[in-house]
Amino acid sequence: MRPIRVRIGVLGLALVAGLAAPTAATAAPEAGGGAHAPTVEERRLDGEVPREILRRSGFAAVAPAFARGLGRADSYREARAVVEREGAALWRRAVDRVQGRGPARGDLSRDDDRPLYWARLGMTRELRTWEPGFGLSERQRAALLTELERTSRGQTDLRLPRGHDDRHGKGVKRVLLTGFDPFTLDRDIRISNPSGAVALALDGTVIDTADGPARVETAVFPVRWADFAEGTVERALRPYLPEVDLFTTVSQGRVGRFDVERTNGAWRGGFPDNDNVSRTETVPVADPASQPQWTTTTLPYAAITTADTGRFPVYDNTSVTEIPAGGDEPVVRPDGPTPGSTAREGGGGNYLSNEIAYRATLLRDRLGLHGTLPGGHVHTPVLQFGAGNTDPATGAVTDPGFVRNRLDIVAQTRAIVGVAVSAAGADRD
Repeated sequence: MRPIRVRIGVLGLALVAGLAAPTAATAAPEAGGGAHAPTVEERRLDGEVPREILRRSGFAAVAPAFARGLGRADSYREARAVVEREGAALWRRAVDRVQGRGPARGDLSRDDDRPLYWARLGMTRELRTWEPGFGLSERQRAALLTELERTSRGQTDLRLPRGHDDRHGKGVKRVLLTGFDPFTLDRDIRISNPSGAVALALDGTVIDTADGPARVETAVFPVRWADFAEGTVERALRPYLPEVDLFTTVSQGRVGRFDVERTNGAWRGGFPDNDNVSRTETVPVADPASQPQWTTTTLPYAAITTADTGRFPVYDNTSVTEIPAGGDEPVVRPDGPTPGSTAREGGGGNYLSNEIAYRATLLRDRLGLHGTLPGGHVHTPVLQFGAGNTDPATGAVTDPGFVRNRLDIVAQTRAIVGVAVSAAGADRD
């Protein structure tokens, strides 16, 4: 990551950038020393705030119920069935709660993405530390954990319409949108991620646009370097990119503004992830010999940035940081990279928001879809708590201003998607 600059704002604790980065891979040691000890991320569950969020959302019983289900499994096959069923059920329960279906089960506002995050961690901790009576190899445990991650993040629940025409005779457009977990939790464990809230609010919904209805399907990704290096983005998106009409990865960015990121860079800047692991290196992808330093958005950024979509301004962000061809020091380029340069920051920085944008657009290009598939990255404003609730040590887990900010970000992202679909349709016509 790069040092926080003024243009990011005082609360730039986002996937766009971080503090001065380590220069090598580092990881916090595991507590307990056991092979099945909880991860750094899972150990945060023991704090008062996660317990309050789970209790006030009705999700406190999720992990204990999952543990009981595992306890009844007498084989790997039965355990996998439990994982698949309960992971998918958690995703659907979170989507239903946000979208107003069923009882709220608690006084936390329904738009909140944090119950899904903390309930999932409770489930992964139960699975990671589970010692069944039958033999469970480390490879099998890892496969179960992967399946739990995929199902509880909506990655196995992408239900795109096929061959459907609306009553006006125009085909339903298919949109794929991704969000992220909360992060920087050691700074403020109360944090919510508006991109995750967007994903829950829009999953399976239909947006009416000037180009006809658009069905949105969503998934959420972890804030962990290792998962990205293992190909979680490509595995989730590869089957669907050839089938959609538009995609956008979404993450939290700068204070008080949306950004459509024009260019994405092939560099990891090292800001610690949710497991307090740091990576400073070229983004690791398959076939690195053909890996470009830069990829670009194909979203209709001009239409998006000029439309009236909500209370936050929306910018076409063209800035990058590069090492010029023949040079050895990073240089900020306000108008994008120069030929032959080496990436150090895309428009969205060099953390995991830049990386998901880079991976998704590189996958688009490798599938031969650059000229036909609109896709790229949108950064939302930083989700801020209300006035007087800014101290992580003493502040409340929610407040009216916090809820209003999240709802406004979700509504404006929805409007941005609608504009993008309309503009892309006009371009095709």
